[in-house]
Amino acid sequence: MLKVYFKELLELTRDKKTLIFTILLPTLVLPIIMIGFISLSVKIAKKAVDENLNYAIFGEVHYQELSQALKANTSLILKVLDDNVTAEQAIKNETIRFAIIIPANTEEKIANGLTAEIEILYNDSSTNSRFVFSRVHTSLENLGKDLKESRIKALGLSEAQGKGLIEPVKLSKNSTANMRESIGEKIGGMLPYILILLGLSGAMYPAIDLGVGEKERGTLETLLLTPIPRYQIVFAKFLVIFTTSFLAVFLSLLSFALITTVLGPMAFASMSNGGNEVMTEFLNSLSTISILDILLMFLMLVPTAAIFASLLLSVSIYARTFKEAQNYMSPLMMISFLPIVLAILPGVKLDWFWASIPLTNVALAIKEIFKGTIDYNMLFVIFGSTTLVAGVLLYLCSWWFQREEVLFRN
Repeated sequence: MLKVYFKELLELTRDKKTLIFTILLPTLVLPIIMIGFISLSVKIAKKAVDENLNYAIFGEVHYQELSQALKANTSLILKVLDDNVTAEQAIKNETIRFAIIIPANTEEKIANGLTAEIEILYNDSSTNSRFVFSRVHTSLENLGKDLKESRIKALGLSEAQGKGLIEPVKLSKNSTANMRESIGEKIGGMLPYILILLGLSGAMYPAIDLGVGEKERGTLETLLLTPIPRYQIVFAKFLVIFTTSFLAVFLSLLSFALITTVLGPMAFASMSNGGNEVMTEFLNSLSTISILDILLMFLMLVPTAAIFASLLLSVSIYARTFKEAQNYMSPLMMISFLPIVLAILPGVKLDWFWASIPLTNVALAIKEIFKGTIDYNMLFVIFGSTTLVAGVLLYLCSWWFQREEVLFRN
């Protein structure tokens, strides 16, 4: 059995595709995804905030102070439209990004101490639409503040009494979660998705090569004639596929440890000087992930790799050709990711029920480990149930390999 294992492993190492998908991708993809995604998000958000926005004012004569407040913001550029062009047309044609519509009775309402309702018209389907409203609102904050102060003085109230009049009850929002828990809840669901995807991709190509690849090369019959029980042949092939998947996951976690300790702080060292306290705090929270946490994530992914190795080998044994095997892999991947998607749904959290659901339990466990809130008692249930499923699938794969009508379908 060991000779078959080392023989198959040696053949795989000579295949460039296997080396790319089991070594190169896991080692480079995770750092590139995390560092690239974070840096790109920061750049896109900064660009959206600093972007110059063209706008138009309709009814400017009804409240000149508002127009002056908007003109004070140099990133907002006032455009004069033709008389026959409506605000909707200008926004649709992208001549302007938003329009301010001031009603005729605005100054009268403000003079009488009433609320003047001013309309901002913009395209809500635009990806940067939320920045439009917030930037206009920020530009008008001082104007609103001056109006509040003048009304408070007119009533003869102190500044504290004025604040109490405007906001009788103030709700202060504080979270008991630390930064690591908060970040883990927001992005922790992505980590198991990436790791499991890399583990699956690390097992896919070796599985196809060791199953249907043997059929196409005509070497399967020779292998069956050797004095080795078929279950040992299956187990040897399973171990090779498990090794490549195992290696892909290991390198993924190794690169994840590298990004949290070395590459992350180096990549964002310059950002921390520009007031990016959130980015610095994010990196500090990642640095709290210990080696034990990474080892626990790795331990949870070991039986997961065994599940994928058994499933993919069974499919590869059944397929007639390489192309047919690839066609079977696509729906299998979609079905495999359904339990992982459950882990990111609202209300789904790690308990004794979800700890017994394969793949979902691993995704939830990795998320909780990332957050630092894992219940270690759950890990025994997760590891045991996932290992049991992997063992059953391996037995079924061995039984599948015993059937002549499966091996020689063509």
